[in-house]
Amino acid sequence: MPSWVIDRYGRNDVLRFTRNMVFPIIHFPNEVIIKVHAASLNPIDLSMRSGYGATALNMKRDPLKLKSEDTEFPLTLGRDVSGVVMECGLAVSYFKPGDEVWAAIPPWKQGTLSEFVVASGNEVSFKPKCLSHTEAASLPYVGLTAWSAVNQVGGLNQSNCNGKRVLILGASGGVGTFAVQLVKAWGAHVTAVCSHDASTLMKRLGADDVIDYKSGNLEEQLKTLPLFDFILDNVGGSTEKWALDLLKKWSGATYVTLVTPFLINMDRLGVADGMLQTGFTVGSKTVKHLLKGVHYRWAFFMASGPSLDEIAELVDSGKIQPVIDEVFSFSEVPKAFQKLEGGHARGKTVINVISKK
Repeated sequence: MPSWVIDRYGRNDVLRFTRNMVFPIIHFPNEVIIKVHAASLNPIDLSMRSGYGATALNMKRDPLKLKSEDTEFPLTLGRDVSGVVMECGLAVSYFKPGDEVWAAIPPWKQGTLSEFVVASGNEVSFKPKCLSHTEAASLPYVGLTAWSAVNQVGGLNQSNCNGKRVLILGASGGVGTFAVQLVKAWGAHVTAVCSHDASTLMKRLGADDVIDYKSGNLEEQLKTLPLFDFILDNVGGSTEKWALDLLKKWSGATYVTLVTPFLINMDRLGVADGMLQTGFTVGSKTVKHLLKGVHYRWAFFMASGPSLDEIAELVDSGKIQPVIDEVFSFSEVPKAFQKLEGGHARGKTVINVISKK
């Protein structure tokens, strides 16, 4: 089948188009095969192309070292899919061939820049009725990442979010644009940090305050505002040193970062030492900040069909809309990677796998 694959890690020149990728087969009774109509790119695709996380992901792919081949290549990238169910395993009762679905495929599985992809039934959800496949493909990975950070790790939901002050650092990317809409739909007061040229987009998505991080010292600008109940950090780096001082103390306020050293530690130190180092880092930071009266948390993408069901309801009710920066054809995948690598995207880079007539 047609696919974009890599045979080694590296820069954009490692991407290769093939018409001879092995057709996916159902190995477990809870799996489905999806015909991919559209996919989209995320920063993790750039990272994985360069070899980021390879140690941990290879362990997850084959934990008992049972496979005869000792390589993950040829590897297909791409996490988001919107498409149509072609075939279902014997234990799948919720979906049937012909259903329009969307999903985010975990990074240890073969990706979606391909004609067909296999997913577990519990990773799949019915596509929002109001979206085209192109629009729908922009949401699953960023939506589930934001959902994991805000709801599952941060503890915010429809019933407890109303009136809370939420700060989103790095608000104009894929996860940020989704998170702004999500907490706004739940009634929060949202402060979005981005560059000036994204401020109109932020206001359109519902942000109450928009702070331009280029217009002066960001820390000082934010300190002039009332304290926050929740901070989502998509930026990392030095922001972590001062961002927690912006939280209300001793009130259950939480800082959640999506920039963690987990996979880097495992690449650098190996599986056992990497996990040990990671556990020590998050444990010591959590205790340090707990003593200051605030919660410190890490969040990761988690594939989840049930969470996508809830996201689909919000989309169909008009509370969340896709934010798409540019759409490419399937023949332009390397160009799409270059676009993403350029940074400063305003929303998502989407690829139409089935060409639109």
